[in-house]
Amino acid sequence: MKYGIVAFPSKKLQDLANTYRKRYDPHYALITPHITLKDAFDADESEIGEISKHLQEVASRFAPLQIHASRISSFYPTTNAIYFRVEPTPQLENIQKSIQEKINFGAPKHVFVPHITIAQKMSASEHDDIHGQLRMVGVDEKDSIDRFHLLYQLEDGSWTTYETYKLTGAE
Repeated sequence: MKYGIVAFPSKKLQDLANTYRKRYDPHYALITPHITLKDAFDADESEIGEISKHLQEVASRFAPLQIHASRISSFYPTTNAIYFRVEPTPQLENIQKSIQEKINFGAPKHVFVPHITIAQKMSASEHDDIHGQLRMVGVDEKDSIDRFHLLYQLEDGSWTTYETYKLTGAE
């Protein structure tokens, strides 16, 4: 089964991201706007218990995240994805590293760039046009996230929560 680990921002920030995702993200119906903490990976039921135990340990070490979506950026030329850039903080990077260390099902596909995708899978000309427009609009949202989630992928490609981990620590 395919799993992933994400943090969902507040409804306010999700609603803002969804105003763009409805038009520009073909994955709009498959998953809620999120910050990916661990890319999709394959695991079986026998491994999930240990993974879940590790995630609970991580959650008990860290305090709720304070995030700042500070601008609209793009992964061009790697991909034509546009996103809200979430300013990296030591806390966010440490949570991501702590998860990655123990759940090392394959090397990470990319360097960790905290973000919330708002557009993807566009042609180069669409990307250039939409990116230019959205950069002028910009984003400047601060948010608090007090939990992260282990998700699994359903047969139709959508993602649903397997387990939720509340951030209760002091780091």
